Amino acid sequence: MHVSQNLISGKRKYLSALILLFISVICVAFGMAGDDDFDIARREVLLRRIGHELLLQSGDSTSRVLPVNKIAENEYQIRFENNLTFQPDSLVNTTRRLLAKDPLAGDYVVNVLNCSNASVAFAYAISKNEKNTIVACSGREQPTACYMINIRFEPRGILIAKNGYLLGSLPFLAFVGFIFLRSAKPRKGIADIQSTSIFSLGPVLFDAKNRNLLINGKTIDLTGTETRVLLIFALSPNETIERSRLQKEIWEDEGVIVGRSLDMFISKLRKKLEFDPNIKIVVVRGKGYKLEISS
Repeated sequence: MHVSQNLISGKRKYLSALILLFISVICVAFGMAGDDDFDIARREVLLRRIGHELLLQSGDSTSRVLPVNKIAENEYQIRFENNLTFQPDSLVNTTRRLLAKDPLAGDYVVNVLNCSNASVAFAYAISKNEKNTIVACSGREQPTACYMINIRFEPRGILIAKNGYLLGSLPFLAFVGFIFLRSAKPRKGIADIQSTSIFSLGPVLFDAKNRNLLINGKTIDLTGTETRVLLIFALSPNETIERSRLQKEIWEDEGVIVGRSLDMFISKLRKKLEFDPNIKIVVVRGKGYKLEISS
């Protein structure tokens, strides 16, 4: 019961710590919202600056760049008060130069649309990886008309940053949880039982604390490892115990498991139990071992 209470207490501590850690990660991630608002406002200023320079290149120093519209999660539209003309090369160079100052801008696509029918007058794609940059018809000056400029950014802004932050933290949280869980569980569960228990295995008495067997009035001493092996069998008599479970529970704290070690200790236990024909350890082919006790 004491072992069980310790296990429950340990798991509660682990769960509380994990919840607190997860809440901290969420708070940090969503605490980035203030920085996002600033970066988004900075992006809109840069977009207006693009519109301003295009007007100047068109020879217009008096008309206005209309308020920038956010038309989708990662897409913005620059509009103008009056008609203008533009040189494609100048537009490409201007957007590249100014958007290089945007910390959230990676790859993006620019579409220059005719206001009348939203048809595409000119378009290009800019990538940090130069081989993915696409610029067509760059040498042809466009006629004076009403244009709108749509700029769609690769979705790598704050929302992606937050999701990445949260998702990226999950493996770390799982690792921390694993460490807490291992520290919470009683590593010496067998030893705790061993320190207080005497088992009746048919006519044989097994004293786990003092590491011996009492068979027909004769005391037979056991080694520490033999005691641990027999204790697992004694807790589940007449049940098949998987070989992997025996190896894990006996040697998991010692780092390295030697494949034939288990067979050697089983063999030694068989010799010490052979004084009573009513109790024996048998092989369950393909599974493991069983402690058979005859009534």
